[in-house]
Amino acid sequence: MTKIVFFRENGHFYGFEEQGHTGFGESGNDILCAALSAMTMLIINTLEISYAADIDYEIDEGATNIRVRCRAALPEYEPDERKSYAVSGLIQGYFYQLNDLTEEYYDFLEVEVEDVPFGK
Repeated sequence: MTKIVFFRENGHFYGFEEQGHTGFGESGNDILCAALSAMTMLIINTLEISYAADIDYEIDEGATNIRVRCRAALPEYEPDERKSYAVSGLIQGYFYQLNDLTEEYYDFLEVEVEDVPFGK
């Protein structure tokens, strides 16, 4: 099972952590895992390249662990209000997309939110 925990501060989504293999299919043929990987990389690339956002991410393929944190999602770190709103909205959109997936793949995917300050 893959567990994805989203990080939120004062209503602003600023990151997430993904852990584990979905187990939906055999390694190399797991369409759910491939979908998660593609969506995650879309989020990372959009934040880093398209939005030029201050993003920290770690990808440990061996341990199947991905951690993404983007301070630009929080108004106290990003002076451009529209950029902060867009960054947080993109991460929040990913949260809702994954929640939709859990309806069909509930045995393979778990999604939750933690309200935690950015520095923690």
